[in-house]
Amino acid sequence: MGFGLKGPRGWAFRGVDVTAPAGSFVAIEGPSGSGRTCLLLALTGRMRATEGHAEVGGLRLPKKMAGVRRISALGPVAGVSDLDAAFTVAEHLRERALLQRRFDGSLRGLLKKPSVRRAEARARIDAAMAAVGLDLDALPKGERTSVRDLERLEGLRLSVGLALMCAPRLIAVDDADLKLSDAEREEAWELFRAVAASGVTVLAVCSAPPQDALLVSVRTVREETPRHAKKNTGARTAAGDESTEEGAADALAETGRS
Repeated sequence: MGFGLKGPRGWAFRGVDVTAPAGSFVAIEGPSGSGRTCLLLALTGRMRATEGHAEVGGLRLPKKMAGVRRISALGPVAGVSDLDAAFTVAEHLRERALLQRRFDGSLRGLLKKPSVRRAEARARIDAAMAAVGLDLDALPKGERTSVRDLERLEGLRLSVGLALMCAPRLIAVDDADLKLSDAEREEAWELFRAVAASGVTVLAVCSAPPQDALLVSVRTVREETPRHAKKNTGARTAAGDESTEEGAADALAETGRS
């Protein structure tokens, strides 16, 4: 309640109140610079809030940040979890499978035969790619396709699939519909709906969120006083024309079903 984060230049966001059951598709909408990415990272335990609290999967933030990081995973977030353009798809998949085994595997799992570990890793990869609808054989060079050669939507599917390999309860995606056509945007929404239907909550920063998403709309205002969120009436909250000065930024979050 009253979740907020203040940095050296002022408030990144403030007064966020939203309730989302497990398996929700939550869309964060707002203009650039309104604190969308900071809110996304704070709700996944990657940034420490300075005001109020939030609860993710029964874990209270900011006190249980490490616990929230263990149950959440990042899709594409610029400067944090970008795909490496120099890697192939296969290299990204192998790296994630190795990291998953190294940090989340039991001692018994580490003692399994290499052939068994490889088979389990392959099964995990195949399940994740099926869940996000990415046909590796249909890529220009199959799994040997470089990330730089992927279409934007293919890269999004790959990023979300890599996140799913961690078996998270929450997945966060920044700029989810950036550079997507209208048709591709609808495919992205269908992807997020499918992931949410599996029980994994999807938290996505969007410029034009779908009507069925649980909407968190952030806009930049000059006020320093926190405000509680109010129910969204169905219309998106437009970004105000108030340009925020450094040291006096405040993101007001309005939440509810669009």
